[in-house]
Amino acid sequence: MRNIWKAFCALAFVGMMSLQAHAEEKNIVMGTMSWEDLVPISGITKKVLENAGYTVKVVEFSEWGIAYAALSKGDIQVLASQTDYAAADYWKKNKNKIEKLSPVSYGLYQGMAVPSYVDIDSIEQLNANADKLGNRIIGIEPGSGLMSDANNVVKAYDIKLKLVEGSTSAMTAALKSAVDRKEWVAVTVWDPSWMTKKFDLKFLKDPKGVFPPLQGYYWIGHKGFAEANPRARELMASVYVPITDITAMNAEVKDGKTMDEAIKGWIDSHTDLVNRWGNIKNY
Repeated sequence: MRNIWKAFCALAFVGMMSLQAHAEEKNIVMGTMSWEDLVPISGITKKVLENAGYTVKVVEFSEWGIAYAALSKGDIQVLASQTDYAAADYWKKNKNKIEKLSPVSYGLYQGMAVPSYVDIDSIEQLNANADKLGNRIIGIEPGSGLMSDANNVVKAYDIKLKLVEGSTSAMTAALKSAVDRKEWVAVTVWDPSWMTKKFDLKFLKDPKGVFPPLQGYYWIGHKGFAEANPRARELMASVYVPITDITAMNAEVKDGKTMDEAIKGWIDSHTDLVNRWGNIKNY
Protein backbone atom coordinates (compact mmCIF):
# COMPACT_ATOMS: atom_id res chain seq x y z
CA MET A 1 0.00 0.00 0.00
CA ARG A 2 2.89 2.29 0.91
CA ASN A 3 4.49 1.67 -2.51
CA ILE A 4 1.22 2.50 -4.27
CA TRP A 5 0.98 5.74 -2.28
CA LYS A 6 4.57 6.66 -3.19
CA ALA A 7 3.86 5.99 -6.84
CA PHE A 8 0.72 8.10 -6.69
CA CYS A 9 2.61 10.99 -5.07
CA ALA A 10 5.36 10.75 -7.65
CA LEU A 11 2.85 10.89 -10.50
CA ALA A 12 1.07 13.83 -8.88
CA PHE A 13 4.37 15.68 -8.48
CA VAL A 14 5.29 15.06 -12.12
CA GLY A 15 1.85 16.25 -13.18
CA MET A 16 2.12 19.42 -11.11
CA MET A 17 5.58 20.17 -12.52
CA SER A 18 4.28 19.57 -16.03
CA LEU A 19 1.40 21.99 -15.52
CA GLN A 20 3.71 24.55 -13.96
CA ALA A 21 6.13 24.27 -16.88
CA HIS A 22 3.28 24.69 -19.34
CA ALA A 23 1.94 27.70 -17.43
CA GLU A 24 5.34 29.35 -17.61
CA GLU A 25 5.41 29.19 -21.42
CA LYS A 26 4.54 32.86 -21.77
CA ASN A 27 7.41 34.01 -23.98
CA ILE A 28 6.92 34.18 -27.73
CA VAL A 29 9.50 35.14 -30.35
CA MET A 30 7.64 36.66 -33.29
CA GLY A 31 9.22 37.27 -36.67
CA THR A 32 8.07 39.99 -39.04
CA MET A 33 9.17 41.37 -42.36
CA SER A 34 10.09 45.04 -42.12
CA TRP A 35 7.43 45.95 -44.70
CA GLU A 36 4.44 48.28 -44.50
CA ASP A 37 1.80 45.58 -44.79
CA LEU A 38 3.27 43.10 -42.31
CA VAL A 39 4.47 45.40 -39.52
CA PRO A 40 0.88 46.51 -38.62
CA ILE A 41 -0.31 42.89 -38.52
CA SER A 42 2.56 41.91 -36.26
CA GLY A 43 2.19 44.98 -34.02
CA ILE A 44 -1.53 44.47 -33.44
CA THR A 45 -1.17 40.74 -32.76
CA LYS A 46 1.71 41.45 -30.37
CA LYS A 47 -0.55 43.77 -28.36
CA VAL A 48 -3.30 41.13 -28.14
CA LEU A 49 -0.82 38.57 -26.83
CA GLU A 50 0.67 41.04 -24.36
CA ASN A 51 -2.79 41.91 -23.05
CA ALA A 52 -3.19 38.20 -22.28
CA GLY A 53 0.04 38.09 -20.27
CA TYR A 54 2.56 37.02 -22.90
CA THR A 55 5.97 38.56 -23.36
CA VAL A 56 6.58 38.99 -27.08
CA LYS A 57 9.95 39.63 -28.67
CA VAL A 58 9.78 40.83 -32.28
CA VAL A 59 12.60 40.04 -34.72
CA GLU A 60 12.56 41.92 -38.04
CA PHE A 61 13.75 40.46 -41.35
CA SER A 62 14.22 41.97 -44.80
CA GLU A 63 14.27 38.74 -46.83
CA TRP A 64 11.83 35.84 -46.88
CA GLY A 65 14.57 33.22 -47.12
CA ILE A 66 16.21 34.30 -43.87
CA ALA A 67 12.86 34.59 -42.08
CA TYR A 68 11.68 31.13 -43.15
CA ALA A 69 15.04 29.60 -42.23
CA ALA A 70 14.73 31.11 -38.74
CA LEU A 71 11.17 29.80 -38.39
CA SER A 72 12.04 26.29 -39.57
CA LYS A 73 14.95 26.12 -37.10
CA GLY A 74 12.83 27.46 -34.24
CA ASP A 75 14.83 30.65 -33.78
CA ILE A 76 11.47 32.38 -34.09
CA GLN A 77 8.16 30.73 -33.25
CA VAL A 78 5.65 32.55 -35.45
CA LEU A 79 5.70 34.68 -38.59
CA ALA A 80 3.06 36.53 -40.63
CA SER A 81 3.37 35.62 -44.31
CA GLN A 82 1.62 35.20 -47.62
CA THR A 83 1.99 31.49 -48.31
CA ASP A 84 0.16 31.10 -51.61
CA TYR A 85 2.16 33.32 -53.96
CA ALA A 86 4.53 35.94 -52.49
CA ALA A 87 6.42 33.44 -50.35
CA ALA A 88 5.13 30.21 -51.86
CA ASP A 89 8.59 28.83 -52.70
CA TYR A 90 9.77 29.27 -49.11
CA TRP A 91 6.57 27.76 -47.73
CA LYS A 92 6.94 24.66 -49.92
CA LYS A 93 10.64 24.30 -49.13
CA ASN A 94 10.10 24.40 -45.35
CA LYS A 95 6.57 22.99 -45.01
CA ASN A 96 7.70 19.89 -43.11
CA LYS A 97 9.14 22.07 -40.35
CA ILE A 98 6.43 24.73 -40.14
CA GLU A 99 2.64 24.89 -39.90
CA LYS A 100 -0.17 27.26 -40.89
CA LEU A 101 -1.96 28.72 -37.87
CA SER A 102 -4.69 31.12 -39.05
CA PRO A 103 -5.62 33.79 -41.63
CA VAL A 104 -5.05 37.36 -40.48
CA SER A 105 -5.80 39.57 -43.51
CA TYR A 106 -6.56 39.50 -47.23
CA GLY A 107 -6.05 41.74 -50.22
CA LEU A 108 -2.33 42.09 -51.05
CA TYR A 109 -1.66 42.98 -54.68
CA GLN A 110 1.78 43.12 -56.28
CA GLY A 111 2.69 44.35 -59.72
CA MET A 112 4.46 46.91 -61.87
CA ALA A 113 3.44 50.54 -61.54
CA VAL A 114 4.16 54.02 -62.83
CA PRO A 115 3.27 57.50 -61.55
CA SER A 116 -0.16 58.65 -62.73
CA TYR A 117 1.38 61.29 -65.03
CA VAL A 118 3.12 58.57 -67.10
CA ASP A 119 1.07 58.07 -70.24
CA ILE A 120 0.92 54.26 -70.33
CA ASP A 121 -1.57 51.88 -68.73
CA SER A 122 -0.41 48.35 -69.57
CA ILE A 123 2.65 46.15 -69.24
CA GLU A 124 2.35 45.63 -72.99
CA GLN A 125 3.32 49.28 -73.52
CA LEU A 126 6.65 49.11 -71.69
CA ASN A 127 8.82 48.12 -74.67
CA ALA A 128 7.46 50.92 -76.86
CA ASN A 129 8.39 53.44 -74.16
CA ALA A 130 11.67 51.93 -73.01
CA ASP A 131 13.75 55.05 -73.75
CA LYS A 132 11.43 57.30 -71.76
CA LEU A 133 11.65 54.88 -68.83
CA GLY A 134 15.45 54.76 -68.91
CA ASN A 135 15.38 51.20 -70.26
CA ARG A 136 14.83 49.82 -66.77
CA ILE A 137 12.21 48.70 -64.28
CA ILE A 138 13.37 49.37 -60.72
CA GLY A 139 12.86 46.36 -58.49
CA ILE A 140 13.41 45.43 -54.86
CA GLU A 141 15.14 42.58 -52.99
CA PRO A 142 16.00 39.65 -55.29
CA GLY A 143 14.68 37.08 -52.82
CA SER A 144 11.17 38.54 -52.67
CA GLY A 145 8.10 36.93 -54.18
CA LEU A 146 7.40 40.17 -56.03
CA MET A 147 10.70 39.97 -57.90
CA SER A 148 10.13 36.32 -58.73
CA ASP A 149 6.76 37.23 -60.24
CA ALA A 150 8.26 40.26 -62.00
CA ASN A 151 10.85 38.02 -63.67
CA ASN A 152 8.02 35.80 -64.91
CA VAL A 153 6.31 38.89 -66.32
CA VAL A 154 9.50 39.95 -68.13
CA LYS A 155 9.64 36.55 -69.84
CA ALA A 156 5.93 36.33 -70.60
CA TYR A 157 5.79 39.75 -72.27
CA ASP A 158 9.34 39.60 -73.71
CA ILE A 159 10.14 42.89 -71.99
CA LYS A 160 13.35 44.50 -73.24
CA LEU A 161 13.82 46.79 -70.24
CA LYS A 162 16.23 45.59 -67.55
CA LEU A 163 14.62 44.50 -64.30
CA VAL A 164 16.98 46.00 -61.72
CA GLU A 165 17.41 44.11 -58.45
CA GLY A 166 18.16 46.09 -55.31
CA SER A 167 16.30 46.96 -52.14
CA THR A 168 13.00 48.52 -51.15
CA SER A 169 14.79 51.59 -49.83
CA ALA A 170 16.76 52.05 -53.07
CA MET A 171 13.61 51.65 -55.16
CA THR A 172 11.78 54.18 -52.99
CA ALA A 173 14.61 56.70 -53.31
CA ALA A 174 14.71 56.33 -57.10
CA LEU A 175 10.93 56.63 -57.30
CA LYS A 176 10.90 59.79 -55.17
CA SER A 177 13.67 61.34 -57.24
CA ALA A 178 11.79 60.66 -60.49
CA VAL A 179 8.46 61.93 -59.17
CA ASP A 180 10.05 65.10 -57.82
CA ARG A 181 11.31 65.80 -61.35
CA LYS A 182 8.17 64.51 -63.08
CA GLU A 183 10.34 61.97 -64.92
CA TRP A 184 9.05 58.68 -66.28
CA VAL A 185 9.81 55.69 -64.09
CA ALA A 186 8.54 52.11 -63.70
CA VAL A 187 8.83 50.15 -60.45
CA THR A 188 7.78 46.90 -58.83
CA VAL A 189 5.51 47.69 -55.89
CA TRP A 190 2.67 46.36 -53.78
CA ASP A 191 -0.53 47.56 -52.17
CA PRO A 192 -1.20 48.24 -49.32
CA SER A 193 1.78 50.58 -49.18
CA TRP A 194 2.22 54.23 -48.32
CA MET A 195 4.18 54.58 -51.59
CA THR A 196 1.18 53.99 -53.83
CA LYS A 197 -0.62 56.87 -52.13
CA LYS A 198 2.24 59.32 -51.62
CA PHE A 199 3.56 59.01 -55.17
CA ASP A 200 0.13 58.59 -56.79
CA LEU A 201 1.05 55.35 -58.54
CA LYS A 202 -1.09 53.35 -60.93
CA PHE A 203 -0.63 49.63 -61.47
CA LEU A 204 -0.07 48.62 -65.06
CA LYS A 205 -2.68 46.26 -66.48
CA ASP A 206 -1.56 42.67 -66.78
CA PRO A 207 -3.69 41.24 -69.63
CA LYS A 208 -1.91 37.88 -69.55
CA GLY A 209 -2.60 37.51 -65.82
CA VAL A 210 0.98 36.65 -64.90
CA PHE A 211 1.00 38.50 -61.58
CA PRO A 212 -0.94 36.61 -58.87
CA PRO A 213 -4.49 37.63 -57.86
CA LEU A 214 -5.21 39.23 -54.49
CA GLN A 215 -3.37 37.36 -51.76
CA GLY A 216 -4.11 36.41 -48.16
CA TYR A 217 -1.94 36.83 -45.07
CA TYR A 218 -1.51 34.00 -42.56
CA TRP A 219 0.13 33.42 -39.23
CA ILE A 220 2.46 30.46 -39.58
CA GLY A 221 4.44 28.76 -36.84
CA HIS A 222 7.34 26.48 -36.14
CA LYS A 223 6.14 22.87 -36.30
CA GLY A 224 4.29 22.00 -33.10
CA PHE A 225 3.63 25.58 -32.00
CA ALA A 226 -0.17 25.22 -31.98
CA GLU A 227 -0.05 22.02 -29.91
CA ALA A 228 2.45 23.43 -27.43
CA ASN A 229 0.76 26.84 -27.20
CA PRO A 230 -2.99 26.30 -27.69
CA ARG A 231 -4.07 29.51 -25.96
CA ALA A 232 -1.57 31.68 -27.81
CA ARG A 233 -2.68 30.07 -31.05
CA GLU A 234 -6.33 30.82 -30.27
CA LEU A 235 -5.50 34.43 -29.43
CA MET A 236 -3.66 34.82 -32.71
CA ALA A 237 -6.50 33.17 -34.61
CA SER A 238 -8.92 35.74 -33.20
CA VAL A 239 -7.01 38.61 -34.83
CA TYR A 240 -8.07 39.81 -38.28
CA VAL A 241 -6.95 43.16 -39.69
CA PRO A 242 -8.84 44.34 -42.81
CA ILE A 243 -6.61 45.42 -45.67
CA THR A 244 -8.36 48.80 -45.70
CA ASP A 245 -7.18 49.39 -42.14
CA ILE A 246 -3.61 48.50 -43.09
CA THR A 247 -3.88 50.96 -45.97
CA ALA A 248 -5.20 53.64 -43.59
CA MET A 249 -2.29 53.11 -41.19
CA ASN A 250 0.12 53.47 -44.09
CA ALA A 251 -1.62 56.70 -45.08
CA GLU A 252 -1.00 58.03 -41.57
CA VAL A 253 2.68 57.14 -41.96
CA LYS A 254 2.68 59.07 -45.23
CA ASP A 255 1.30 62.06 -43.35
CA GLY A 256 4.12 62.02 -40.82
CA LYS A 257 3.35 59.47 -38.10
CA THR A 258 5.69 56.64 -37.28
CA MET A 259 4.35 53.14 -37.88
CA ASP A 260 4.37 52.53 -34.12
CA GLU A 261 2.17 55.60 -33.63
CA ALA A 262 -0.20 54.48 -36.39
CA ILE A 263 -0.52 51.02 -34.85
CA LYS A 264 -1.15 52.46 -31.38
CA GLY A 265 -3.79 54.79 -32.82
CA TRP A 266 -5.57 51.85 -34.47
CA ILE A 267 -5.49 49.82 -31.25
CA ASP A 268 -6.76 52.77 -29.18
CA SER A 269 -9.68 53.30 -31.57
CA HIS A 270 -10.58 49.58 -31.58
CA THR A 271 -10.35 48.90 -27.84
CA ASP A 272 -13.59 46.91 -27.64
CA LEU A 273 -12.62 44.74 -30.59
CA VAL A 274 -9.14 44.08 -29.23
CA ASN A 275 -10.65 43.15 -25.85
CA ARG A 276 -13.08 40.73 -27.53
CA TRP A 277 -10.17 39.11 -29.35
CA GLY A 278 -8.61 38.39 -25.97
CA ASN A 279 -11.81 36.89 -24.53
CA ILE A 280 -11.10 33.23 -25.18
CA LYS A 281 -11.17 30.17 -22.96
CA ASN A 282 -8.18 29.16 -20.88
CA TYR A 283 -6.36 25.91 -21.62
